[in-house]
Amino acid sequence: MAELASLVQRLEVAVGRLEAVSGGGGGAFAGGSSGVVAAYVEAYDELMSGPVSQYMSLSQQIGGDVQKHAEMMKKAFDAQKQFLITASRSQKPSDAAMSSLLAPVSNIIQQVQSFREQNRSSQLFNHLSAVSESVPALGWVAMAPKPGPYVKEMQDAAMFYTNRVLKDYKEKDKKHVDWVKAYLSIWTELQNYIKQHHTTGLTWSKTGPVASASSVATPAAAGGPPAPPGPPPPPINLNQSSGGDSGSTSRSELFASINKGADITKGLKHVSDDQKTHKNPALKTQGGPVRSGPKPFSSPRPAGGATPAQTLPPVLELDGKKWRVENQNGAQGLVISDTELKQVVYAFKCNNSTLQVKGKINSITIDNCKKMGLVFDDVVGIVEIINCRDIKVQVMGKVPTISINKTDGCHVYLSADSLQCEIVSAKSSEMNVLVPNEGGEFTEIPVPEQFKTVWDGKKLVTTATEIAG
Repeated sequence: MAELASLVQRLEVAVGRLEAVSGGGGGAFAGGSSGVVAAYVEAYDELMSGPVSQYMSLSQQIGGDVQKHAEMMKKAFDAQKQFLITASRSQKPSDAAMSSLLAPVSNIIQQVQSFREQNRSSQLFNHLSAVSESVPALGWVAMAPKPGPYVKEMQDAAMFYTNRVLKDYKEKDKKHVDWVKAYLSIWTELQNYIKQHHTTGLTWSKTGPVASASSVATPAAAGGPPAPPGPPPPPINLNQSSGGDSGSTSRSELFASINKGADITKGLKHVSDDQKTHKNPALKTQGGPVRSGPKPFSSPRPAGGATPAQTLPPVLELDGKKWRVENQNGAQGLVISDTELKQVVYAFKCNNSTLQVKGKINSITIDNCKKMGLVFDDVVGIVEIINCRDIKVQVMGKVPTISINKTDGCHVYLSADSLQCEIVSAKSSEMNVLVPNEGGEFTEIPVPEQFKTVWDGKKLVTTATEIAG
């Protein structure tokens, strides 16, 4: 069934090309009046019929939330294709108009990311996270002069979660491993596509009308001819003035005044000190306040006022094998005591709270939390700190690995039994490990944040550096 869907998608692409050529330049895929498809639009078709199609096929085989997510991604790629078609036959618009042109893709990106947030309890959450973290790569069309490196950065953001998928399914289901390869290949091929056709930014047409929001063809209307541009405005008659003969008279007076030279200032009125606002502050209060500079920019506010932030109810429950601890604020006595080895703990958006996990469990994840304290006995897998700020972790028993990612401020208190623990960090700062000494006190040791890399003739060698002072 998946192979049939892939075949249908490729046939649709082929039919679209034939319609574009046979339409004599009228189709939405045409690059101009000659009916020839723009080279980079055709190359984008190959990207969609290759890696994107393979990703869609494998997502359908996995099914569930992954398939729903993939259908959203397909809409995003279709919307971007229509944007590229517009760029291939239109001149670059102003920044304000550009926002309207990018709106279809931007809206779908938000839907993709919202779907992940709404399905945090999904068994396929790592799949959803990999897509959600990297989908902003479709914004490369607005990035200049280096859209390629931007896509690479978004791809790297996805790999944190794709590595989790590989870890979970490498020995269980090869289909998920192939899904990871297919998905990452989309961004790899997109980088190659950008390098070949849009190295320093999106290539716009040198001719044609300036692009506008109405010029972006929707996928449903892609096969029909675009509306022809309106007639050009009549040429401006520089010799004609709205005031009749008064125009030539006023111009003559203007040139006559200019020809006076230094005498032109003789008609100006002298302003005494008592009429100057900087020497007579009382004048500033007359006639209302006086603005001393341009009005600062402010975005328009909706008529109904600002929408208050939505407050979600706190959660502390066992969902299958996962303990969910979410939206806790100021909760200082959270305890999970009835635990089993196969269970995991996932804490999300908890602020100014403390959590104690008793017994031996599989893993603990702290995600998007602030000023959070975690105390646990034993973990057989990994403890992960992601997207957090000001976190304190205390190990009472043993843990093999602690991972710290995208976190500012993290203190890890090790026990005497956990001194062999591996601490892996990335994109984090203000990390400290506190090691117990013989007197029962802790010695605080900072985790390096600055590194030096040198070439030794065969490979790159990276070592931690210490900042003097």
